[in-house]
Amino acid sequence: MEERILTILEDICRDPVVREDPDIDLMEEGLMDSLDYVNFLIDIEDEFGIIIAPTEVTREEVATPAKIIQVVLSRLDEMEE
Repeated sequence: MEERILTILEDICRDPVVREDPDIDLMEEGLMDSLDYVNFLIDIEDEFGIIIAPTEVTREEVATPAKIIQVVLSRLDEMEE
């Protein structure tokens, strides 16, 4: 699951550093902008069937690959309940 999320992130950011440094701040480092973020959410919905609206999470909650993985996995767990 994490690997699939990282693949989507790597495609969006166009940089393998998202795999190498799970704590890198994607927006601060210029790897992801707001449009990329929306595209990422669309890809997550397509891949996993979960909807995360941009207004449902704060920038801090999705600042790094590790945090993004945590949010997505949490949403997947909620779907299974």
